[in-house]
Amino acid sequence: MTIHAQTVLPEGGKARRVYLLLRDDISNGRYTDGEFLPGENRLASSLNVSRITVRRALDALASDGWIEKKTGAGSVVLKRDEGDKKIAANLATLIPQLVEFDRKTTARLLSFAYEVPSKAVAKSLGLPKGSKVQTAVRVRLSNGEPISHLTTHVPEDIARNYDETDLASQPLFRLLERSGVQVDGADQTVTASLAAPDVAEALDVSVGSPLLWLERIVRDVDGRGVEHLSALYRPDRFRLEMSMTRVGAGDARHWEPVIGALDA
Repeated sequence: MTIHAQTVLPEGGKARRVYLLLRDDISNGRYTDGEFLPGENRLASSLNVSRITVRRALDALASDGWIEKKTGAGSVVLKRDEGDKKIAANLATLIPQLVEFDRKTTARLLSFAYEVPSKAVAKSLGLPKGSKVQTAVRVRLSNGEPISHLTTHVPEDIARNYDETDLASQPLFRLLERSGVQVDGADQTVTASLAAPDVAEALDVSVGSPLLWLERIVRDVDGRGVEHLSALYRPDRFRLEMSMTRVGAGDARHWEPVIGALDA
């Protein structure tokens, strides 16, 4: 049975919390294919909720294809399709890995326009007042399943070098290079967010579902902002990883990332 995102979370805040906790445990491999989840009484006790709350969460998990409820036996985790497995990226080498990730997946263009950006976007790109940017919204898919929701803002003078067709078929990084941009570096942050209605529909998740949020400002060799990216990832299909090593000696000994330790 194929796992798919639910349309509506179970009723009640506690049931939703239990649903998300168990879904993440299954997604992260704590409970594997064919393994039975703890019983309702045990889950209710460990999560400090009622059995009715647990039952609502389990019913939603079963409806969404994560588990199968077997009468008299409990709830067993269902096998996941290859397309449902997480894609991993090394946090230490995230940008080149995401570029490669773009090459190996497909994108669906949802919207494309030239507009005056928000104050926050204009400031991040260093644009003068009244400047326009090309704003594009895309959904990236792997094996036909949505993984990320991408909103990009590119200064108008750069973006005029490519069109909607290009953006729907090629990674933006390559289009920037084709436009003569010499990318030198980027600033990025990673945090969490909740799915707004439009994002939830595009990613096939429930409104309010937790998402991984990556924001990146790309700069050229002159320090000019050439791209502002806001990317929202489904945590059940994408994760960030980092390998660390201890370096130095004595009191100066500390942890540092191992660059290039993992492949995307």
